[in-house]
Amino acid sequence: MNRKPNIIISGGGTGGHIFPAISIANAIKAKCPEANILFVGALGRMEMQRVPQAGYEIEGLPIEGFNRKNLLKNFSVLWKIWKSQRMARRIIKRFQPSVAVGVGGYASGPMLNTCAAKGIPCLIQEQNSYAGVTNKLLAKKARKICVAYEGMEKFFPKEKIMLTGNPVRQNLLSTAMSREEAISSFGLDPSKRTILLVGGSLGARTLNESVMAALGEIEKSDAQLIWQTGKYYHKEILERVKGRELPMVHITDFISDMGAAYRAADLVISRAGASSISEFCLIGKPVILVPSPNVAEDHQTKNALALVNRSAAIYVKDSEATTTLLPLALTTVSDEAQLKSLSKHILEMALPDSANIIADEVLKLATT
Repeated sequence: MNRKPNIIISGGGTGGHIFPAISIANAIKAKCPEANILFVGALGRMEMQRVPQAGYEIEGLPIEGFNRKNLLKNFSVLWKIWKSQRMARRIIKRFQPSVAVGVGGYASGPMLNTCAAKGIPCLIQEQNSYAGVTNKLLAKKARKICVAYEGMEKFFPKEKIMLTGNPVRQNLLSTAMSREEAISSFGLDPSKRTILLVGGSLGARTLNESVMAALGEIEKSDAQLIWQTGKYYHKEILERVKGRELPMVHITDFISDMGAAYRAADLVISRAGASSISEFCLIGKPVILVPSPNVAEDHQTKNALALVNRSAAIYVKDSEATTTLLPLALTTVSDEAQLKSLSKHILEMALPDSANIIADEVLKLATT
């Protein structure tokens, strides 16, 4: 290996791309402290804030996805792709990468395409059970493709695939809190069964409306709820519950300590993003998945069904959630046998140590 391998990690757009990318970077630095790591993301996307917060340098490309509804707007998209490729060439010339890692998202396209054209070895990491467009296009040029689900040879060359799982946020696995301490930290009763509902940092309207429709049932039940509304919906939700006594519901816009939230929960309600699912698998948490219908190729439904087909999760359609989700959750959280079964089967799908395995592959490619 070069004394100081230079490694580009490119992609982002959502936490599902960014958290694994940062986990991979941390694992590389732990194995090879002298490695230089540069992130390349998309201007205006969340990686431009989250990556520097994690202690890494990032450069932004003016890239965005194609507009499928208004084709005329794609003239500007094509110009941004051309400009991003020019910027990628300049970054490569200056940084001289030994290897490039793509984690999906807009920015990884021009960056890894340009690296591959210059003979720089590339590794891509696909988080979902249904491969994203960018990674499918990059697959022919990649030396190694790290995946989280079996059966991905329908998208990628079989000889390049390595089943590694998705890296997750390590603080989720290292919390020292007991279940009772975790529940108390949310101001709730440790003697009661606890449901955690999360719709992502911005929130999910369907999940929030499902809670609003079932507040009366929650009040009458023996369960309690940690409800992350998301920042976008938080003010509206607080207005709608104003004047109502809800000691069994902890309402918050954002949960900073997800390790404590998971430890407190007997059951989780969530969208079906790949990173979240990987977290549930590693901690063995029973979960009801409500896939978002507003994602490319409906990949969240495919993620959810990969678990449901192994009896490792419960699936509720977004269109049916408002009437069925919370009643189902209240029934499930009181069913000890079902909780144990879900936990057992989801643990069987866990692929631990993903970040270290991927980091090893990245460092191997840096020697070629």
